[in-house]
Formats: sequence, C-alpha cells, structure tokens
Amino acid sequence: MTSSQPPLWRRSLAEFLGTSLLVMIVVGSGIMAQQLSPNDVGLQLLQNSTATVLGLTVLILVFGPVSGAHFNPVVSLVDWILGRRSGTGLTLPELGSYVAAQTVGAISGSVVANAMFDIGTSISGKGRASGGHLLGEVVATAGLILLIFALAATKRGALAAPAVGAYIGAAYWFTSSTSFANPAVTIGRIFSDTFAGIAPPSVPAFVLAQIVGAAVGLGLLLALFPAAGQAADDVVLPHEAGKTHP
Repeated sequence: MTSSQPPLWRRSLAEFLGTSLLVMIVVGSGIMAQQLSPNDVGLQLLQNSTATVLGLTVLILVFGPVSGAHFNPVVSLVDWILGRRSGTGLTLPELGSYVAAQTVGAISGSVVANAMFDIGTSISGKGRASGGHLLGEVVATAGLILLIFALAATKRGALAAPAVGAYIGAAYWFTSSTSFANPAVTIGRIFSDTFAGIAPPSVPAFVLAQIVGAAVGLGLLLALFPAAGQAADDVVLPHEAGKTHP
C-alpha cells in the first residue's frame, strides 16, 4: 500500500464499522421481514434484499474513501494477490488487519441486530450447504470479484457503490444461496438464528466455495483485463489520504 493511503488503524476501523453495519442490515432486515411477513418467504426475501442493496450502496460511499470499502476477506485477498505483481494493493500485514477487522465486525453486526429486536444472540440452525447452494456461492463470488476489479481496472471506480449494490441485489435472486459471497459475513451470520442465519456446519463449505469463486473471478479478470493489478489501490473505491483526509 502506498504512503498516500490513510493510516492502517483508520482503514481497519472503517472495515470493522462497514462490515458490522452491513451484517446489521442483512440480519436486521431479515428479522424485520420475518415479523412483517411471517407467511410469505418470497416477500421476506424481497424486503431483505432491498434493504441490503440500499444499505451496501450507502456503506461503500461512506467508508470507501477511507479503506476502499472491501468489507469482504476475499476482496482483500484478491487485492493482495494482484498487488504482488505491480507493487500496489494491500501488504500481507494489512491483509491480516483487514480480514480480522471484517470478521470481528461481522460478528458484532449480528449481535447488535439481535439486540435491536430483543431476540437475543443464538447460534443459527439453518443448514444451507447443499450442492446447489455451494455452486451458487462460487458463481456469486466470481461475479463480485470480476465486477469490482474490472471497474477499478477501467477507472470506473466511481460506479462501484451502485454497481456492487445492484449486483448483490440481483444475486440474492438468481443464486440458490442468496449470494453470501463473503466469508466474514458468512461467519457473522452464524450468530443469529433467524431468516438470514447459517448453521455452523454449513460455514466451512460456504467459505471454501467463496474462495473457489474468488479464484475463478480472478482468472476471468486477468484474462479480460491483464493490467488489473496496477489498479489495486483503487479497490473498491480509491482511498488517498491527501485527497480525502487533509
């Protein structure tokens, strides 16, 4: 990471807060959807996905100028891998800090969402690890990686907030897994036995599918945009201290 970036503690705080708020949105809107539409799962999914689209878009706009608004360990991992080719992107210690902040943030997001609705934190019993769900996670994650890094490589990072929000919203509906596409969010959703939860036995397979999806997305990215690594500092949004933090 270049010296023009905000300090690591500030970027890590942004990743913690952004991921925490993202999981609050996903879990909290799932709880609200269950309460408002208890007998209509399709309507629950519509309510949950709409809140996620809008919330994720806003979170990227708020935290992107500080940390890039990764909110996702596989996005940070791909950023690190691409940066090894061009001397850009996250360093290994920064990658570790981002992933830790994202994971702790995701868990805290579930805990706070549960508390807001007075349901208490409990471990989810919702199994999801079927073959179809895992394929859905590969597809969803590959598409997400390709989208984010293609926008950066073509200097269209300003579109990342609406584009990523729109993609995740669409993937809620066209993938069988409802597009977790994020290991930290997957871990966080263990801690809410609600509409948005996932049972612990399903998590390792989900995370593995997400890593495979990230590798597929990276392969497609390099085939289509060979110079993508040079834009690693601009993922998901450009984040330069000199421009945004005088």
